[in-house]
Amino acid sequence: MTDVAAFLDQVSATLASIDAEGLTKRERLIEGAQGAHVTIGGRRMLNLCANNYLGLADDPRLIAAAQAAMQSHGYGMASVRFICGTQDLHRALETRIAGFLGMEDSILFAACFDANGGLFEPLLGEADAIISDSLNHASIIDGVRLCKARRYRFANNDMADLEVQLRRARAEGARFIMVATDGVFSMDGTLADLGEITRLAAHYGALTMVDDCHATGFIGPQGRGTPAAAGVKVDILTGTLGKALGGALGGYIAGPQGVIDLLRQRARPYLFSNALPPAVVGAALAALDIVERADDLRARLVEHATYWRAGLTRLGFTLLEGRHPIVPVMIGEAPLAQAFARALDARGVMVSAFFFPVVPRGLARIRTQMNAALTRQDLDFALEAFAAAGKEVGVVQ
Repeated sequence: MTDVAAFLDQVSATLASIDAEGLTKRERLIEGAQGAHVTIGGRRMLNLCANNYLGLADDPRLIAAAQAAMQSHGYGMASVRFICGTQDLHRALETRIAGFLGMEDSILFAACFDANGGLFEPLLGEADAIISDSLNHASIIDGVRLCKARRYRFANNDMADLEVQLRRARAEGARFIMVATDGVFSMDGTLADLGEITRLAAHYGALTMVDDCHATGFIGPQGRGTPAAAGVKVDILTGTLGKALGGALGGYIAGPQGVIDLLRQRARPYLFSNALPPAVVGAALAALDIVERADDLRARLVEHATYWRAGLTRLGFTLLEGRHPIVPVMIGEAPLAQAFARALDARGVMVSAFFFPVVPRGLARIRTQMNAALTRQDLDFALEAFAAAGKEVGVVQ
């Protein structure tokens, strides 16, 4: 057997093992636009698993802005930023994001995964330390791995453990220390304790970095994110255009001018990836205008999350506590979670089962997500489906 054949046999064996454990992730083909309702296989489905928090993914105003940007600035850049891939639209959006978040400047990336992946290496070296929350997003974990700084980890949202790690990093002679955390932990829907994190960071002379992907646009005053909600200032914020801000793609880092300037020179995902297409940039500018005036959408989102949580609790489902529009329904084992998702699909409700390696073994869940485009009738329909499907597969009595 050739090396290639042996390799492909090993790949097939790995895939078979994944499937045997009930861990295979299968993609569904949406026929048409993302929204509160989607069409899959000709069936109209209620969508409870998108990051489309404000319901802007199919908003006509964003579509019109994207079309106008393509008409004036073309389809794509065919280049990275520093060669010939920067348009006035890119700088307008970077300036707009910085102003919205109260930062000196920002820098755009193809995705927030790239932003987090490219953040740490240019800024910190062997003499420095990064202290990361244990439940941080995979992109932060990968970004930290690419950096030569010493790595410390604290238990999720455990401020006593954070202080232990800060003391340890200082005692071991770290020059600069950066505390890195998600603003919202997306698997659980819980918010970081930014008040205490920033207090401890200031006490020990550390920088603070927050990934606010699951907050920008709908958490805090005017949707300015978890630091604004907590009434604190952090040093560096990363985020995405791919969730509440229109749901397309693109990420950013916002922070001090010097930090942004250095990232333009050294951040590898920025230097070696095509610039965002004009349509995405133009729509993102329109999305920010909408978001700043979207108190009605944010209020509706809160109402939906409160109603949904109460309804699921009344039906006997086990939820993780929280107040975020992410509402995880805890199931336990991956095969049962997948069976529950299929039973909901049969009743016209689109959800996704989350299981290892996305979450630890034994903690599989259905991560439901509210959005402002849903109606009370939608939620009542979904609650009926959850009750029936839950009884069918034995999740509830």
